Amino acid sequence: MRIDSVNRDVQHRFSKAPVEEIRLVEGVGVEGDAHAGATVQHLHLIRKDRTAPNLRQVHLIQRELFDELATKGHDVSPGDLGENITTAGVDLFELPTGTKLHLGDTAIVTVTGLRDPCSQINGLQKGLLKQVLGKAEDGTVIRRVGIMGVVTVGGLVRPGDPLTVVLPAEPHEPLELV
Repeated sequence: MRIDSVNRDVQHRFSKAPVEEIRLVEGVGVEGDAHAGATVQHLHLIRKDRTAPNLRQVHLIQRELFDELATKGHDVSPGDLGENITTAGVDLFELPTGTKLHLGDTAIVTVTGLRDPCSQINGLQKGLLKQVLGKAEDGTVIRRVGIMGVVTVGGLVRPGDPLTVVLPAEPHEPLELV
């Protein structure tokens, strides 16, 4: 398991540019990213309650999702879906809430929940939203545009850095929207 790409943007745009490294700041998020802050920074959440805690400091997506989308005719690269960290070798969607992701030498991100796909995804590529948002046979909504977390220990994170998963104590809580 490793870090495939790190991405950030100082502005509230849909995609984030890949960079050589990012600095995770405890309780804040990615230094220099528009979504960094102790309170909500996502524009739609600010309208609801600007004093709410920011449970979406770091957005992570697994590289394997891009590979799968490519087989369906969609060319998606790291940062295109707005993630800060693109991972390889771990199924992020199967992790429970509270999982600790150890990134690089010192950084730790605690998983808070799922990202909710929005219609802006079709602005990136027509038909892409349908590929990342669906329903299981039992009617459960399936969201596959990444997971969110908060920085519990800061540090530098670079492409190629190791990623270690530490599960929380049982019983495990499934990922919900944040």
